[in-house]
Amino acid sequence: MKQSDSRSASRMGTAPIPPLLFSLAIPMMISMLVQALYNIVDSIFVSYIDEAALSAVSLAFPVQNLLIAFAVGTGVGVNAHLSKCLGEGNQKEADRAAANGLFLSTVTYLVFLLFGLFAVRPFFFAQTDDPLIRDYGVAYLSIVLIFSFGCFWQCMLEKLLVATGRSSFAMMSQLAGAVANIILDPIFIFGMFGLPRLGAAGAAVATVGGQFIGMGVGLFLNLTKNHDIHLSLQGFRPSGRTIRRIYMVGIPSIAMQAIGSVMTFMMNAILIGFTSTAVAVFGVYFKMQSFVFMPIFGINNGMVPIISYNLGARKPDRIRATVKLAVAAAVSIMLAGFAVAQLLPDKLLGIFNASPEMLAMGVPALRIISLHFLIAGFSVVCSSLFQALGRGVLALWVSVIRQLVVLIPAAFLLSQLGNVNAVWWAFPIAEVVSGSLCAAFLVNCEKKILKPMSEPRPVELLD
Repeated sequence: MKQSDSRSASRMGTAPIPPLLFSLAIPMMISMLVQALYNIVDSIFVSYIDEAALSAVSLAFPVQNLLIAFAVGTGVGVNAHLSKCLGEGNQKEADRAAANGLFLSTVTYLVFLLFGLFAVRPFFFAQTDDPLIRDYGVAYLSIVLIFSFGCFWQCMLEKLLVATGRSSFAMMSQLAGAVANIILDPIFIFGMFGLPRLGAAGAAVATVGGQFIGMGVGLFLNLTKNHDIHLSLQGFRPSGRTIRRIYMVGIPSIAMQAIGSVMTFMMNAILIGFTSTAVAVFGVYFKMQSFVFMPIFGINNGMVPIISYNLGARKPDRIRATVKLAVAAAVSIMLAGFAVAQLLPDKLLGIFNASPEMLAMGVPALRIISLHFLIAGFSVVCSSLFQALGRGVLALWVSVIRQLVVLIPAAFLLSQLGNVNAVWWAFPIAEVVSGSLCAAFLVNCEKKILKPMSEPRPVELLD
């Protein structure tokens, strides 16, 4: 590898695993906790408009999550490919991966721009007959999609920083966007400092404003502090070969999160058959569970470049040590989240201005759904491991089977009992299946990828 400021990347192949993983993961955990906090704050402010606004934001979530799936999934593909190239000492391809990542983010934004301009109204009219929920939802989602360029570039620029071991700078970018969103939320939603009261649309304005600020910080840090890659669009041409390698990991990651959007859309369709309050409860759960899952995603963000680098450097023992530590940390976080959901569900729902009806429905919902936390930490880490090893299709299979083959059919069948509380049991049922699959695939990766790495390399590869 070139020695021009390559120490941040190369230490992933030499530094002790525990301090290395946590030095990469803790900044991302902090920034993602703040990210989760501002998602929750968003919903808290919206809930004080009325329950219809909270339901509208919940119905918008599948499309918003799909947008994030493409932004983050493409970034994950670039992260894994770029880190592997640095591990192999291939500086030219690493730079090419970064430039093509920014190109792909721009192209994907144009697709969501078209959706924001032409498809938002039909999307909401297909879900509800309530005119107030429709109006809130169309205003909110249109703004989020039309001005989503900041989201796409912010996610990509953060992944470039993480891929080269600069998680603390990625944290700065996320924190800048998240803090800006939290500050702007009440200003635009309730019309402070002489600005008009925008309601649910104000939450969207605050969201995209924060994303553009985060993008600006991320771009500045990449250009001035990230010396392991050289960002330049001068003479840039898309590389089909590089894009294929990015999407070998990126497409399964996108698909996994896109499946989450399909699952959410279908769950909303099942729940709205009971009452719109059930949709609001489900939306609140998703916001709250992100506060538990986001730190684990931070661990994964620290884990992926370590695994990818050591995959390129053929150091299987470092990969195994990283995975064991990541699983232990993830399970610990999930146990804490489980305890809070079991002991304080009414207090959590009260944060969202929950009505008596929403409390009556939400307390048992949180206690039942949170049972799947006991297994989910292991499953989430395994999914990121499969992607970092270039076996993203395994993570995709886990996601498809968990959410579409098990969770949605189980939720539909349980809904036929006529009691909304029965529907929530679909989550722990699906997680048992998911955890079992992850364990089987983990054994397969050990046999097919890690164990052969310990064997002598063929002469032609050494040349």
